[in-house]
Amino acid sequence: MLRAAWLLWLAVLLPQSARAQRPDWISTDAPGLPLAGATVVTSAGDHAVVALAAADLRRDLETVTGKPEGSGTTQIWAGTLGKNPAIDRLIATGKLDARQLNGAWESFVIATVKQPAPGVPSALVIAGSDRRGTAYGVYEVSRAIGVSPWHWWADVTPLRQPALHVRPGTRRFGPPSIKYRGIFLNDEDWGLTPWSATVFEPGTRGMGPKTYAKVFELLLRLKANTLWPAMHKISPAFNADPEDAKLADRYGIVMGSSHAEPMLRNNVGEWTGDTHDYDYGKNPSGVRAYWEERARTNGKYESIWTLGMRGIHDSGMQGAGDMPTRRKFLESIFADQRAMLARHVSPTVEHVPQVFTPYKEVLDIYRAGLVVPDDVTLMWPDDNFGYIRRFPTPEERKRGGGAGIYYHLSYLGAPLSYLWLSTTPPALIGEEMGRAYDLGADRMWIANVGDIKPAELATDYFLSLAWDVPGTRALGVEGWTRRWAAENIAAGEADAIAAILAEHHRLNFARRPEHLQWYLPGQKARMSPYSIAEADARLAAFDRNLLRLQTVVGRIPDMRRDAFFELLGYSVEAAASANRRFFAAEAHDRLRDADLPRALHLGAEARAADLRIAELTKAYDALAGGKWRGFIAVEPADGQWKSYRLTPPILPAPGATVPAVPVLVEPVSGRKIMLDLRKVAGSWRQVSGLGRNGLVLGSRVGRAVTGAAPVDLPAGQWRAEIDLIPAYADADSEPLRLTLRVDGKAWPLAVARNTGDAAWALAVLDNRISLAVPGTIAAGRHRVELLAASGGILIEAVRFVPD
Repeated sequence: MLRAAWLLWLAVLLPQSARAQRPDWISTDAPGLPLAGATVVTSAGDHAVVALAAADLRRDLETVTGKPEGSGTTQIWAGTLGKNPAIDRLIATGKLDARQLNGAWESFVIATVKQPAPGVPSALVIAGSDRRGTAYGVYEVSRAIGVSPWHWWADVTPLRQPALHVRPGTRRFGPPSIKYRGIFLNDEDWGLTPWSATVFEPGTRGMGPKTYAKVFELLLRLKANTLWPAMHKISPAFNADPEDAKLADRYGIVMGSSHAEPMLRNNVGEWTGDTHDYDYGKNPSGVRAYWEERARTNGKYESIWTLGMRGIHDSGMQGAGDMPTRRKFLESIFADQRAMLARHVSPTVEHVPQVFTPYKEVLDIYRAGLVVPDDVTLMWPDDNFGYIRRFPTPEERKRGGGAGIYYHLSYLGAPLSYLWLSTTPPALIGEEMGRAYDLGADRMWIANVGDIKPAELATDYFLSLAWDVPGTRALGVEGWTRRWAAENIAAGEADAIAAILAEHHRLNFARRPEHLQWYLPGQKARMSPYSIAEADARLAAFDRNLLRLQTVVGRIPDMRRDAFFELLGYSVEAAASANRRFFAAEAHDRLRDADLPRALHLGAEARAADLRIAELTKAYDALAGGKWRGFIAVEPADGQWKSYRLTPPILPAPGATVPAVPVLVEPVSGRKIMLDLRKVAGSWRQVSGLGRNGLVLGSRVGRAVTGAAPVDLPAGQWRAEIDLIPAYADADSEPLRLTLRVDGKAWPLAVARNTGDAAWALAVLDNRISLAVPGTIAAGRHRVELLAASGGILIEAVRFVPD
């Protein structure tokens, strides 16, 4: 077994890549405005968030250049249109072209301006269309000089650069592709909240203003604007401390709440009555008073109000009876809630941001004819595993409230949770969220990010896409990952790090580390479908990726070692060790009667891998002087929610001896001929970074696709099998449809996607649906055609097996 040494995270005497990644308008030597020692100037009448961002920029400039504010000659002006008289004068006199900003949402310009004021030869001017636009502009300068949005949350220490210059010109940013973009802090019982309570805000229940201030800063640096706060019982309700809402307003963050928390109420922490009284049919006045209290206290803040009703937590609405009654109740609830918003937020309630999420059982009520007010955003969820269940129809795209997406990067629930390592491939995020954007879901995107760590990369990609869908798509996942690696770890190792991450995502897409069992909780345990040889091949791929990791780490600057471990090293090695632990233990059980020496050796490997996970987690606890102590919890962290959690590993008991034995080579039974998807000519898209082979064929939104490639089949009769990624069709409740045509003979195929049934559970755990094509195909050369009429078809493999 290949095991990374502790030297992986210690200094190694190899050349280190200390070059920073910066945009082309920032230079270390070209003529331009010098930034070292610059003075940051704001207006006292501007928004609070502008002052907060400016203070961060002052610290960032000094950290990077080593020069205190005011020791240089340059001034940096930062302000919002209509709130900064000096910038308004520049616009009025034609020295700053801000036409793009008038009436725009969250937009900004960064420009060099000559003689902006008497005695000031030139200045760097950051002008925003609104309060967040200005803040984004300020943080864009911070990012441009080498301060990562993750400087605090992932210990990405900025690299020192005494000389920095801004090239002359005007740079324009915004408006964003998605109006409201943010994250949901969820399932925080094992990481974020206990860490906050014991390490970051000791002596409290955690998740107070000190923690939320760090969350808000991160959101602004990532150009996000919305937060659904932590809401499990372990966490204090966000509004329990009035300072939380005040702080969110100072940072310009739009507060919302999850699908289960209407009217910004945290039910598990704030509903003090009997659970059975949270019933609109039995106790309408009590429920209405509960909701109205929050409208009264928070109506003065910028919020997105969740409408509707479910249970106290993530459960169905109580006491509503049959479907017509449920529909009637929800429509009455909408009217009541909107009347409260009219009283306490704005009498023109259609201008108040509101959202309704048809999540789980609520989707059935919507399908049964529920009438949602036209100005309310319809928030469509994924199936909790990264596959969006429903997209806006042509009629829904005409609604004033538009549509949004609620997407999971972390999940606690059936059939199995994934809370430990973040392994959702960016390519899947891009594919699903990009399709949602193409189909009109552009009002609001929220990602369930769990504890934030270790989902930094996925969170960053999600929000990057939300800010600029066309630009992020144009980079491609590989290009974006290289840029991210350069910014957060080391520019000189960006290609190597991107390759490690691509392989990490490819391997774990086949099975998440949290899903390493092939039976559901409560079922009888059974073996995986992997033969010993297939498992060995999988483990060998993990080992090769660990070798790449070991090669790169020695070239990472010392100041970025912690960031490397947090953003890459821990997840890559922990996932490899989890697979080693599982497959070595399984091979031990298979071989203990037939080959005891080999079984003993494998048992020792499983125990060593389990120990390695503990060592890695202990190393995480020690990072940055213990800053993240207790944050990472290995799945399953404890015995809670057993019906949704991986069964704790049962490791072989130590044997009397552990003999050294050669690797067992077990032939894989059966032949198969694979169609080379790269050679399929036609209108299919090639989606890289997705699937077991790192590439899938994707259909297109709103148009039919077709493509063909040859295949040579040896003597005998053959059957075709097609593997699909378990996405959903563009149209609600429609099956995935495609046609396989061989030498003109067509086999139409369809697979229903029923969220929650056994077939769905197997598909999302395996990230694959396998279709057997009826009929046989003779030996010889054949022309194989693939046809699809709508989006949502993602072909991972086409293979031919003997009949």
